[in-house]
Amino acid sequence: MRLLLLIALLCLSPLLPAKAQSLDLTHATLVALPASGPEQAAVTLLLEEVAKRTGIAWEQGDQGAGPLVVVGQGTQMGALLPADLRSAWTAPVGWGREGYALRTFTYQGRPLIAIAGHDARGVLYGIGHLLRSLAMEKGRAVLAAPLNVTATPEKTLRSHQIGYRFKNNTYDAWTLAQFEQEIRDLAVFGSNAIQVIAPISDDEKASPLFPAPADETIIGIAGILAKYGLDFDLYYPVIRADYGDPAQVAAELADFEALIQRFPAIHALYVPGGDPGHTPPDHLFPLLEKLAARLHRHHPNAELWVSTQGFDQAGYEAFYRQLDRQPAWLTGIFIGPQSRDPMAVQRARIPARYPIQAYPDIGHTLHAQFPVADWDPAFALLEGREPISPRPADMALIYRHFQPLFTGFVTYSEGVTDDVNKMLWSQWGWSATRDPVEILRDYARYFLGPAIGQQQADRAAALIQDMERNWRGPIRQNAGIGATLQGFQALDHGVAPGNWRWESLLYRAHYDAYARRRSLAETEREARALDALRQAPRLGAATAMADARTALAAVDDAETGRLRNRLMELAGRLYRHVGLQLSVRLYGASNWERGANLDRIDTSLNNRLWLEKQFGMIAALPDEATRLQQLAVLVDWEQPVPGALYDDLGDPARSPHLVRGPGQALDPQFFQTAIHSIADVTPGPDWRLSWVTYGETLYDSPLTLRYRDLDPAKSYRLRITYAGEDYHLPIRLVANGQIEIQRDFSRQKNPSIWEGTIPPAAIHKGQLTLQWFRPAGMGGSGRGKQVAEVWLLPMVSVEKN
Repeated sequence: MRLLLLIALLCLSPLLPAKAQSLDLTHATLVALPASGPEQAAVTLLLEEVAKRTGIAWEQGDQGAGPLVVVGQGTQMGALLPADLRSAWTAPVGWGREGYALRTFTYQGRPLIAIAGHDARGVLYGIGHLLRSLAMEKGRAVLAAPLNVTATPEKTLRSHQIGYRFKNNTYDAWTLAQFEQEIRDLAVFGSNAIQVIAPISDDEKASPLFPAPADETIIGIAGILAKYGLDFDLYYPVIRADYGDPAQVAAELADFEALIQRFPAIHALYVPGGDPGHTPPDHLFPLLEKLAARLHRHHPNAELWVSTQGFDQAGYEAFYRQLDRQPAWLTGIFIGPQSRDPMAVQRARIPARYPIQAYPDIGHTLHAQFPVADWDPAFALLEGREPISPRPADMALIYRHFQPLFTGFVTYSEGVTDDVNKMLWSQWGWSATRDPVEILRDYARYFLGPAIGQQQADRAAALIQDMERNWRGPIRQNAGIGATLQGFQALDHGVAPGNWRWESLLYRAHYDAYARRRSLAETEREARALDALRQAPRLGAATAMADARTALAAVDDAETGRLRNRLMELAGRLYRHVGLQLSVRLYGASNWERGANLDRIDTSLNNRLWLEKQFGMIAALPDEATRLQQLAVLVDWEQPVPGALYDDLGDPARSPHLVRGPGQALDPQFFQTAIHSIADVTPGPDWRLSWVTYGETLYDSPLTLRYRDLDPAKSYRLRITYAGEDYHLPIRLVANGQIEIQRDFSRQKNPSIWEGTIPPAAIHKGQLTLQWFRPAGMGGSGRGKQVAEVWLLPMVSVEKN
């Protein structure tokens, strides 16, 4: 009878609202309605996650004297009421599939928190809302204020990709228990599916770190998802050489069927058009139709999605023609990296019957779908493409820019370095308008507060925002980097090792500070070295070079050394606590670019190694005059003649003539916006720093430099350093939209320097626009139009008639 009374209180409108004050749920009693399967798993999740953080096991039943937490599906509640009260329960206004309602009452002088789910998943997400709201630490669980909320997700799919493969920076070291915890954490923040990469993809068949075979682990993940009532989706690249060959099609179908029949359930199959894969649409679609038939043989209700990744312009047109046939076996289109047609264009061309899902890259900072805007080269060189990268402001911009076009999303991820971003996307799938600051506070309260103390959780959330601001603007001018580190250090006193999320944030804060100190010191060393070389006419070439070597060889100060040691320590902790592989040599990462930025910790941030090689060659020259002349070339690299106009296109702070385009806010994928990036090399004997970095634009958008206020009476020469990745695309350079300077230029070596004359007609009005193009219509990543340095060099004045 007492249980019925509690349920009656839950089902009635909140006539007994709790006062707007904090509620102590430390010794709450859980009243769970009869449940099994996923709903029971959700209740267990609640009990275990509270106990894990507080050390207190909530009682179960209806006899407790303290606060009450009542959990169940809304449809069950009315059925359990006495007949004269059943009409009192009405479903909350506005909820729907996966929705939930939380209500707070005062019952006999104590708080009662009611969690009603629209369905079993709604129960899980209602529990997640309570957990995110609770301030939990050892011996304590408190709500800051009563909860009275109704929520239904805006997006039908809120999913994240897991790759149990060598290329991943974390997951290949995980056990099934770790995967279950990750799935729980994502569900608490509102995710409803996991997409797992098939065992065979563009990677090694196994990782040395695998605790279990790939097939066994992936099937285990599917079972965990079924336990919580969440969807298991399979990402299945088709990567055989030629699907125009019937034998290869037959082999693919046999392998596919042997794999999918081993899974208890597959909600959806995702086949990328490319990245990986290279199958033309006219071969891809017949293959997909055959895959769909076998898929539905074992999983009759499974969906099938395909992407346009990697296609060139002709491939897109072939893809759209296939869609115009409106195949019934196709569910929809997902749009991810390496897609040359923007999402809005694809939505306009794709028949309305097919929904669109986003497949955003939320973990990479460069050579990526969403690069960090105007990233200082020091960060790029040291922290690399896949660092620990909470980007709340960037992610909010990206999500809100594209979300009107998609019905759901699967984030592309290579491990835990983008953990904050996953939680942000999960929550925006419920409400695109939710403030990222609020989500960060939930993140800090739930994941960090039990370790650092709940009084510090909001401060930790603010520091995550500061961490994103660390990457804004020139690193040497950003004094906030040191303040961010000091903030984290202040919260770290007395925190026991083991909370990997906290340790990952500490690692990033220390790396940012380390990068700034290194950049400041190495820039100063090179400046002193160049000052020494300027004394060569007075002191002689040998003495000047010796003094320059001494300046360049200065060692890092003690504080830089302490930061370096701390990074090494934190990297070890992160490997032990979560399997994050921050080093190839130490922790078995697949490649330095795959999150292993500890291996970049000693990367040069100046031209020391290149200068040392030049000094050796100059010392071998036969006469002093020539040696002095060559030293002058080094000193005057950027200003070889008076009035020279120089752009280091890889450095946002040193490319004054670059036309940057609309910018990240209007163009999050940088389709029309210039990008600053780095090559897959580091500064060394054969690579100046200004050659390692470069500027580029994507696909058919030209890379543009614009000069104003030139002297029409002068002639100009153009000097260009082409450098970057090992692309060998023919480049066309045009002045003022019509005067061709270079046609089908392809660098024969990397880097390559070209020099030529600007036709006088190009500058007769005192202005000059230079534009670089790559061949139109190409697909893939859209990259390859890479220019490192440009000089516009005035020559002897020409008299006008």
